[in-house]
Amino acid sequence: MNRRVQILVALLLTALWGAGIYAAHTNGHLRFLDRLEATLTDWRTQVRGVQSPPDLVTIVAIDDTVVKRGGSYPLPRADLARVVDTIVQFKPKVVAIDLLLVDRNAAIGDATLANTLATGPMVLAAAAIFPSASETVAPSSEGPLADLPQAERFLLPLPAFADHAEIGVVNVATGQSGSPLSVPMLFRTRDRVELSFPLRVAARALDKPLTIAPDQLLLGDRAVPTDTDFALPITYYGPRRTIRTVSAQSIFDGTLNRAAIENRIVVIGAAVAGGGDFYPTPFDSLMPGVEVVSTAITHLVAGDSIVRDRKVHIADALAAIMLPVLLVGLLAWRRSAPGLVAAAVLMIAWAGLNLFAFTHGVWLNAATTLAAAVPPVAVFAGVQLWAGGRRTQYLAAKSQSLAQFQAPAVQEWLARDPNFLSKPVRQNGAVVFIDLSGFTALSEKIDPDELQDLLKAFHALIDKAAVGCGGMITGFLGDGAMILFGLPSAMPDDAARALKCAIDLHRGVERWIGTLPPAIGGRLGFKIGAHFGPIVASRLGESHQHITATGDTVNVASRLMEVAARNDARLALTDTLLEAADFQGTPDGILSGPLLTQVRGRSGVVTVWFWRDQDRPSQAATRAEMID
Repeated sequence: MNRRVQILVALLLTALWGAGIYAAHTNGHLRFLDRLEATLTDWRTQVRGVQSPPDLVTIVAIDDTVVKRGGSYPLPRADLARVVDTIVQFKPKVVAIDLLLVDRNAAIGDATLANTLATGPMVLAAAAIFPSASETVAPSSEGPLADLPQAERFLLPLPAFADHAEIGVVNVATGQSGSPLSVPMLFRTRDRVELSFPLRVAARALDKPLTIAPDQLLLGDRAVPTDTDFALPITYYGPRRTIRTVSAQSIFDGTLNRAAIENRIVVIGAAVAGGGDFYPTPFDSLMPGVEVVSTAITHLVAGDSIVRDRKVHIADALAAIMLPVLLVGLLAWRRSAPGLVAAAVLMIAWAGLNLFAFTHGVWLNAATTLAAAVPPVAVFAGVQLWAGGRRTQYLAAKSQSLAQFQAPAVQEWLARDPNFLSKPVRQNGAVVFIDLSGFTALSEKIDPDELQDLLKAFHALIDKAAVGCGGMITGFLGDGAMILFGLPSAMPDDAARALKCAIDLHRGVERWIGTLPPAIGGRLGFKIGAHFGPIVASRLGESHQHITATGDTVNVASRLMEVAARNDARLALTDTLLEAADFQGTPDGILSGPLLTQVRGRSGVVTVWFWRDQDRPSQAATRAEMID
């Protein structure tokens, strides 16, 4: 199977994985993703920060101050009637009582409260009782209301109270973290459907008719942006008391400010430590349930709730499929650093888009997309690393002699074709550079004749290695040389012969330095660079011409000597040269790398390998060399 087919198969499997993850989670499986999404939602809410809520709702809290005054909780019905009566006198839009008035108390207190409820627009709380701890959906249900939470029954206020008020179910839906992430707008039993408490309050406050459409709720002509199960996603404005809150004790003390009540939605609820319902939220470990409900009411009236509707779910499905496919595609397209960088940039861009959407009122699922993207990308990257490791082992373990080919002498070629390279020729070729380290400093300390003999011996060693491998020395550069493979004509094994020449030079120069007196050999080192690629072969000069090569390949080969020195190596090879030479390793050599690096004079990166004898320590272990 070729690489293109492998990539196509990997992309197809990745897409199927993403689609499967999304479908499984949508159908109620993979519940652990709900906990992850809850955590990520809390984090995104905290990043968004505290916001000022629309000033529409006032919470009248039956808090610890009230309990200390009255000495009991729940609040006696007569006292509650007094609270409601005082609020009604200040002419609110609606009074919502987030207390379950389901049992009888003292007859006088109940009668007083019933009469008080008849004096203003009222909404009372009811509760849904479910067969288990979670709100379930009957699988046999059909129609637009099939996904509603199905309760066994409703706990309704006493008829004496319900006759004077509208009723709404006050239950909220908590996520895996315990934090309410949405509030169901509709509830049902086998024979009836009830509106939620926040929806009843909002409809009464706006004085708009409520329409239950197949796929949405309408308050007048305004759509309520619910989820697909008619639940209202909520995000919190801030910690407790971010929504305007006054203590019911101010009513008993006669200090209640009329401006906090008049023409506003007033929600009466419990905030008694140990007595009321509390929930953890991103900003507060204990937020009273009445403030959670008031948050939902504010969303409905102001129209500022976060959007998580059918279109958002479609976007989630596309992200769960396309993001992992794009990531795997980038890793397959660029197997080295550029591919990793591109994949990382894409992942960061997705995370930024997700956070931006959340802070601007659109709730894109993060957990499902991560579950769809991370496993296939990790598996694909692991396979890539494994394949690269196998190739490295293959190169280092195989023992096969490099092919040798002796090209005709350039002089003979010129004799047959005097116009050879009279015009520059562009072709592929291999270039090997070698240079002595420490030679300049040594030349200041030894006799010129001795220095000359040293240089002749070095040049003779280079000449022997170059000729033996069929290379052409284009020039001795003082204490170095450039050897070209590809002239007088390009051959299929130019790269292989250049590689063999570089290795022979490494061994020959190392042995030669070892034979020198310690005072000289201890000061010398060497570095070799070899590369394969396009060159421009030409003649330079007028009366005295010489054949040479120029171009990026020559520059890279020259700069590789610097790379070798920086990495405590003596022989630096590019991956281009190794691939062109079909290098299978040497019996007694060690190939290490790869290293992605930049070289002077070139904008991109070069993949470099370093070679040394198996029985020789690295250059750093022998000595620190001086660089010319």
